[in-house]
Amino acid sequence: MVRDREEIGRQGGMSVAFRLIVAAVLALGAIAAQAADYPTRPITLVVPYAAGGGNDVIARIVAEKMSASLGQSVVIENRGGAGGTIATRQVAKSEPDGYTLLIATSSLAINPSLYPNVGYDPRKDFAPIGLIASGANVVMVNTTVPVKSIAELIALAKQKPGELNFASTGTGSSVHLAAELFAGMAGIKINHVPYKGSGPALNDLVGGHVTMMFGTMASSAGLVKDGAKVRALAVTGLKRSALFPELPTVAESGLPGYESVLHYGIVAAAGTPRPIVDRLNAALNAALANEDVKQRLAVEGAEALPTSSDEYAADIAAEETKWSEIIRKSGMKAE
Repeated sequence: MVRDREEIGRQGGMSVAFRLIVAAVLALGAIAAQAADYPTRPITLVVPYAAGGGNDVIARIVAEKMSASLGQSVVIENRGGAGGTIATRQVAKSEPDGYTLLIATSSLAINPSLYPNVGYDPRKDFAPIGLIASGANVVMVNTTVPVKSIAELIALAKQKPGELNFASTGTGSSVHLAAELFAGMAGIKINHVPYKGSGPALNDLVGGHVTMMFGTMASSAGLVKDGAKVRALAVTGLKRSALFPELPTVAESGLPGYESVLHYGIVAAAGTPRPIVDRLNAALNAALANEDVKQRLAVEGAEALPTSSDEYAADIAAEETKWSEIIRKSGMKAE
């Protein structure tokens, strides 16, 4: 009798295990079928900022070509607010089916260190699709400032500790962080003056109300080309910009190892099936291989940066590690 009970128990256990295996196989089959048919309807690419900005422009450049590759429209939806955190949180909580994507910048990794209870983990709550491009900043000073190089700017700041100030497009922006990284590596003290956007910041730079600005390429290109209202000293990438090849990098002109670039990419919600991630990555990289896309990105001061989804995941982790340390040391908090 005891043996019979043991045998029944074993058979029951095997039955449960068999049912679990069957359920898992069926689930995998459903995912594979879903991925094979994907996409069957339009895809929403959320831009977590207002229309017209650099993120919006870059999203539209790649969305057009991705739509052609995927056979479905990639529709841009602008959802601004709280430095991009509102839309980012919404996408993190969306259905992981590949139909809701997010245009992400370095802010994806930066904001959790700036905002309390940001509502998402950049490493765990997203399925990275791939990087789109990188864009450096350009270091500019008002024309009345008696410096013509990064080395001279650092020397002046050391002669006048705490007297030079720099404009930014807001606390925790790439423009702000580029300057904080610069000050920390150069061992200088410069004062932060935040503005609500590039326009007001650049106006005060031109007007001489601030000493310098680490402006984005897209917003600063016109002033740099004009050359009469600001003096450009260097770019913040590790290599020279194709837009201004005559400008040296900060690293080669007085501060070895310095690099501050804004990364643009696309992410989906965590749990998005890998075949769908791979399909989207292939469509994105095909778009980035297009010469028209490369040229349109270059006009925005950005360089196409095709990657695998795994490479983008590593980039997000590296960005969070780098900038969280800068934020911690400076003590900055979002306003």
